[in-house]
Amino acid sequence: MKSIAEFMDMVKARNPNEPEFHQAVHEVVETIWEEYHKNPRMVKAKILERIVEPERVISFRVPWVDDKGEVQVNRGYRVQFNSAIGPYKGGIRFHPSVNLSILKFLGFEQMFKNALTTLPMGGGKGGSDFNPKGRSDNEIMRFCQSFMTELFRHITADTDVPAGDIGVGAREIGYMFGQYKRLKNEFTGVLTGKGATWGGSLIRPEATGFGAVYFGIEMLKRNKETFKGKVVATSGFGNVTWGTIKKLVELGAKVITISGPDGYVLDEEGFNEEKVEYMLEMRASCNDQAEDYVKKYKNAKFFKGQKPWGVKCDVAMLCATQNECNEDDVKTLIKNGCKLLLEVSNMGCTAEAAKLAADKILFAPGKAVNAGGVAVSGLEMSQNSGRLNWTAEEVDAKLKQIMTSIHEACVKHGMEGKKLNYIKGANVAGFMKVATAMLEQGVV
Repeated sequence: MKSIAEFMDMVKARNPNEPEFHQAVHEVVETIWEEYHKNPRMVKAKILERIVEPERVISFRVPWVDDKGEVQVNRGYRVQFNSAIGPYKGGIRFHPSVNLSILKFLGFEQMFKNALTTLPMGGGKGGSDFNPKGRSDNEIMRFCQSFMTELFRHITADTDVPAGDIGVGAREIGYMFGQYKRLKNEFTGVLTGKGATWGGSLIRPEATGFGAVYFGIEMLKRNKETFKGKVVATSGFGNVTWGTIKKLVELGAKVITISGPDGYVLDEEGFNEEKVEYMLEMRASCNDQAEDYVKKYKNAKFFKGQKPWGVKCDVAMLCATQNECNEDDVKTLIKNGCKLLLEVSNMGCTAEAAKLAADKILFAPGKAVNAGGVAVSGLEMSQNSGRLNWTAEEVDAKLKQIMTSIHEACVKHGMEGKKLNYIKGANVAGFMKVATAMLEQGVV
């Protein structure tokens, strides 16, 4: 391929009607293009053409019976993107928006994110268009069992190790693991995010948020700053947001926003430990409504149908979903004094928003910032393989070390003169590790 545009035309022709996947590929390709072409062996072996092609895409029917006795049919997927450095690893998402484009983008990102963790994990992603909102516990169990009845034939602890994601928490992992164990008649670490009493790792629920804050600490440290006293705006109110705010409160930051599909909450008093724990109740209710927060904390304000990026803050942490922050949002954040923007969600910024943020303020992409979740999943795999249980302190120390090493890799590969481009650093570091492994393993 002579140019990035020509390469992207090929990708779009082979993968029509998949805008999220196109966006993810372009964001990586434009930053690694020069480095890639410095290695003629990789170019000759067509590593780039091969790396954007999933090794396997599985689509299947998921029939189940609801509480009224009516048959429901959903579609399930597993995208096994790349296994060059280890078994496929990545979450399962249950959400009405799930389609092949979103799962391919997530699997593509996961491949490089997992490479950054220093752990031996390939990249994959899966899920279904099933909507757990409003469903009973028994309906969710029946759906999870039906989903796993097909998926089990494609995964093992050494082949593909799924985890949770949006709509898939400890409950859903439990139901899927139980069905896998029943079908295979074996107890093995085939899923991560398991309960602490049956193979799960301590601090896994907090890991993505904790890891994001640890990465932010390293970014601020380069500028001789800390989170203490910083005003922080976050989005979402699920596990990722919960873990993020929990660690920020510990560090003395003042977190003032959360959000949901219904709008955002502004709590100018800031979150404390009690409010952080109430977020768990909000999540457990399955209402998926951020407005529930202001019913308990009357001094907080709710803004229906709006995103939290119009508030004045020092730091913004995107914790909800892809493309939740656009170019205008970034302009508003900068105007209101934001100096650090972190993608804790996968591809939380649109392409234009990410470019503007990287040019004007401190910005880091999701594949580096949110790698803490899959890092602790990898540590859970290690504990399962050795039949071990590490303490929370041991896991947390390893997580800090991994996030520090990811930051160091970004610095190593992302310097452009005196400026550090975290997008380039993360992409080049992840890409070169996977590409080198692919090159050494031949045309497979």
